[in-house]
Amino acid sequence: MNLDKINKKYLLLSPEQRIKELYSDFSKVLFTSSFGTTSVFLLHLFHKIKPDETIYFLDTTYHFNETISYKEQLTALLNLKVIDIKPEEWKNKFTQQDKTWNTDPDLCCSINKVEPIEKLKPNFEVWISGLMSTQNKHRRKLKVFERKDDIIKFYPLIDLTEKEVFDYIKKYNLPEHPLLSQGYNSVGCFHCTVAGKGRGGRWINKSKTECGLHL
Repeated sequence: MNLDKINKKYLLLSPEQRIKELYSDFSKVLFTSSFGTTSVFLLHLFHKIKPDETIYFLDTTYHFNETISYKEQLTALLNLKVIDIKPEEWKNKFTQQDKTWNTDPDLCCSINKVEPIEKLKPNFEVWISGLMSTQNKHRRKLKVFERKDDIIKFYPLIDLTEKEVFDYIKKYNLPEHPLLSQGYNSVGCFHCTVAGKGRGGRWINKSKTECGLHL
């Protein structure tokens, strides 16, 4: 797969056109969603374009109750096919007892986020993510497609702004994440997230800006 060539082609397309074209170029597609503050945009596009696509939800056991409720709300509203994936139970319990997020947040993310996804990846060619270039420095460098180890990442929203995403959500009268109105512009695990603009509330008081899934 020539990523330079395919990036040039997809750069000229809208997010909706990119998703339609994706299924011409790839057959084994991995779609994960965090059901965060901007997730409904991408979920709604797939609801229109490929409503039978399986969506994998990473159940770290550390989600806000509001995120779980939002996930259930969107699953019912859009008739989504969602499969929960979880970390190894004994490792997850260790992080609970050790409060690993305080002493080694990278290890906590590795156990509860990265490892469960790594087990899925060999079954797929391409992995869809709703990252946008405006969200942080690392994401500003990304293109529509990039190779990450043994899988190709697909970012159909990479050149959109958060304003465009939220305008779409309002246009289609889609429900917002319940924590958005409380000042949480980005939502992760409850013990590492506070209210804040952009991703400023994630991993508060830490230099960390990514969980490791997208690095």
